[in-house]
Amino acid sequence: MRGSIWIKLAVLYLIFGICVGLFMSMTLKLQWGSAHAHVNLVGFATTAIFGVIYSLYPRAAINSLGKTHFWLHQLGVPVFLLSAFLVQVPGMLDTAHIFTYLGGGAFLLGNILFIINAFKNINESNISRKSL
Repeated sequence: MRGSIWIKLAVLYLIFGICVGLFMSMTLKLQWGSAHAHVNLVGFATTAIFGVIYSLYPRAAINSLGKTHFWLHQLGVPVFLLSAFLVQVPGMLDTAHIFTYLGGGAFLLGNILFIINAFKNINESNISRKSL
């Protein structure tokens, strides 16, 4: 998937992260701090960084490794982030762990595919001259 799609999705995580932070501030429900940080780092920052990389190296974005990475990331991260919130809900710890392993596992597998893709397809000859 194109880098621009990654960046647009990252912006949605940024907005959600800001809303969680504002909610925490208004209600003093500071126990959500870990979930808030994960939304901003795993959701916004990693998604945006992948978007920038794939914008600079569009061939890496459109091959099968890049496409599979996209779907594992976009399906895994929301499930993982849900687990970051569920751990704070009484009686939901076991369910939260299931979501952590499912979502976090998809996120991990996607990142492994990204690493392989980076070593195979990210080099000076593949950089997009339009992006510079």
